[in-house]
Parts: sequence; structure tokens; C-alpha cells
Amino acid sequence: MSASTALLTDRYELTMIEGALRDGTASRRCVFELFARRLPGGRRFGVVAGTGRLLSLIADFRFGEEELRFLRDGRVVDAETIAFLESFRFSGSLTGYREGELYFPGSPILTVEGTFAEAVILETLALSVLNHDSAVATAAARMSIAAGDRPLAEMGSRRAGERSAVAAARAAYITGFGATSNLEAGRAWEIPTMGTAAHSWTLLHDDEEDAFRAQIAAQGLDTTLLVDTYDIRTGVETAIRVAGPGLGGVRIDSGDLPVVAAAVRAHLDDLGAVDTRITVTSDLDEYAIAALAASPVDAYGVGTSVVTGSGSPTAGMVYKLVARQDADGGWVSVAKASADKASTGGRKSAFRRLREGTATAEVVAVADGFEPLATAAQHPDARPLQVDLIRSGEIMPGFEGPEGVRAARAHHLSVRAELPVRALGLSRSGPAIPTHVV
Repeated sequence: MSASTALLTDRYELTMIEGALRDGTASRRCVFELFARRLPGGRRFGVVAGTGRLLSLIADFRFGEEELRFLRDGRVVDAETIAFLESFRFSGSLTGYREGELYFPGSPILTVEGTFAEAVILETLALSVLNHDSAVATAAARMSIAAGDRPLAEMGSRRAGERSAVAAARAAYITGFGATSNLEAGRAWEIPTMGTAAHSWTLLHDDEEDAFRAQIAAQGLDTTLLVDTYDIRTGVETAIRVAGPGLGGVRIDSGDLPVVAAAVRAHLDDLGAVDTRITVTSDLDEYAIAALAASPVDAYGVGTSVVTGSGSPTAGMVYKLVARQDADGGWVSVAKASADKASTGGRKSAFRRLREGTATAEVVAVADGFEPLATAAQHPDARPLQVDLIRSGEIMPGFEGPEGVRAARAHHLSVRAELPVRALGLSRSGPAIPTHVV
């Protein structure tokens, strides 16, 4: 199969290009904007994720012979459009929020400038990546906040599509998770990997003691033994009898976790295993993690909830044309006016207003046409939010690959510290700060 990403798109992107080539509008300069009208699930902030992946996918957005043959054979578009696509390379510009940045309703998360043809064709790909990754990142950030200083591991690969699982592990790591069970995420993004044994390992052996002895022989005393295949109390006793009080950890994957964790901690202490850690991994989400805050738990493993956005599997972002050239070459601000789906026309610059280091508002400054955008000097009490991602078709360094993931993780943890206290709540509410369009 081709490595091209060009067919990761909807058919109507190409049929619009076909029509635009016919009527002469394909080369009109345009500005598209990716944003969210609202935050899903009554959340108080969103987290931008997927930007580094998107840039790499754009670099591979090429129509090779396999892709062109498919379009010809399926009569998707005409010969003129096929010829245009054969030489397609994105030569426009992208600016946007850094990966790991927080966003709010109306934030201009990504701005795409170029001809209509080259900008519209990126719509599906940009939304596919940013909607998925940002939904996971936002859920993971809430879990990280709930966990406090206790480490989190992502282990949801079996609850997602195979490629989505890798993207989800990356997004979770950016927003505070410390490790993943997914080896491809570890290879591709240099995320620490973790994992020891499942219940099938214990069931494979004649008894629990044999399973524990074999695991320790293979992995050493610092391993984590899964103690709830049969009876948890007996499992703890067997684990310490086999490993001694120096056992690294035990894992609990079932039961009333606050009650069970307290009982296991007391039992471990009675057996002298006061330094043996307790990890819990049973259907956790941000609410379950918060409920365990006072429990003697040392670490969490999260699966289904994090890779599915914990009830909000998409960030609800949209991609809209906000400015274009007219037939005479002048710039026109355009906007959708549909009920409940309106957009704000014009190019935009964005700033986070701060007071003593705490965010108080999102400021979105609109340039109706193509006059100069607002600058940081005009908003001295605010932090500029947009950076150049692609200039004239060239991807800016530092955003892709493992380097980009590390930078996004550091940036997220830094900007999350700006959130006001009310943003840390888990209950449904409005955005933590207002968005002011000026």
C-alpha cells in the first residue's frame, strides 16, 4: 500500500476542487479556520493535540499513481482535476495553537492560508486528527488533574482501532500520563512503555503461587503481581510469601476499589511489605480517580475511558472559510450564518489574558480583511497563542516526531498551571474563562 495520506479525505473535497477548476475559483487565495463552537461534555477547557501528527501527514499528502488510478477508475473527478492532483503539494501556510495548548470556544486553533484548492483539501484530514487527539488529550488532562502526583499509565489499545490506539497513547502522554502499554507508541514517539502480566498468565499455571514464582523469575522482584484472579486476600499473602516484603507492587483490577485498596494496604503492611506499591486498573475515568484520592493507591492504569475521550470521543471542531479574495483580488470577510452554527469571519490573532499568572480571558482579535493582525504589543497583559507551523509549504522544525511530543508535553504542563481554580472541577460547567472577540 502507498504511504500517501491523500485519500484520508472526503470525496466532496475533490469534487469541490473539480468545480473550482472549472469556474476559475480554485486559485483564489483563501483563509480557513479550525475552531470549536463549544466544549463537549460540559468541560471547562480543551487541550489541543495532534498538531505534530497532522504536519507529518500533510508532508505525505501526495497523489501517487495508486491514488490517481483509484480516482480515475472510480470516476471520482475529471481528467483536469486528476492532472491538478498529480502535481499537488501544499504550498500555503499554517499558523495555530501549539500542541498541548489549552483552548476555549471560538479559539482559532488552526489557520490555513493558501489557494482554495490547496486549503479546502486539508479539511477532512485536519479535523480527523485534531478532533480525535484533542478529545483524548482533554480527557487525559482531567484524569491527570484528578490523579495529582500519582502516576498514570495508558492501557487502552484493545478498546480502540489499532492506529487510533497509537494516537491516543501519544495524546495522553502529552497531557500528563507517564507511560503506555502500546509498543508502537513507544517506538514511534519514545513514550515509556509498561506492562507485566494479565489474568491469563495466572490461569495458565496450575496455581497462583506457580504463576507468581514464574513471573518473578522472569521479571525480578520489582515486578507488579496481579492479585485478584481468585481471592484478593489470598493473592496478597501468596505474593508476599513468594516474593518477600521487597515486592515492587500488586495490581487490583476488580471490586469496590476504595474498600479493596484500603484492605490490601493494611494487609501488605501487616505482612511487612510497607513499600510494596498498589496499582488499580478497573474501568477508571476521571471521576473514579478523584474518588480514590484519599485511598492508599500509588498508581493508576486507565484504558477505555482515556482512548474514547471519557464520554466525548470527538472535540467537535469545525473547519470554515473565513476570508477570501474576490474576483478583483480584494479581500472579503465571509462567515456562515446558519442557526446554532454561525462562524465569525476574518483572519484572527489570539491571546490569553493573565492576571498574576492566572488566565482570565481568551482574547480573539479579528481583522475583517487582510489588514495587519493584532500583535502582542497591543495586548501587553496577554500571552500570544499562535505560532507558525508551515510557511510557504515548509514545515517549521520542532513540532514533529518524538521531539515535538516532548515539547508539547512540557508546554501543556506549563500552561495548565495558568488555569483558575474553577477550571479544575470535574462537574459539568461552562468554560473556565470567557472568550472575548474584539
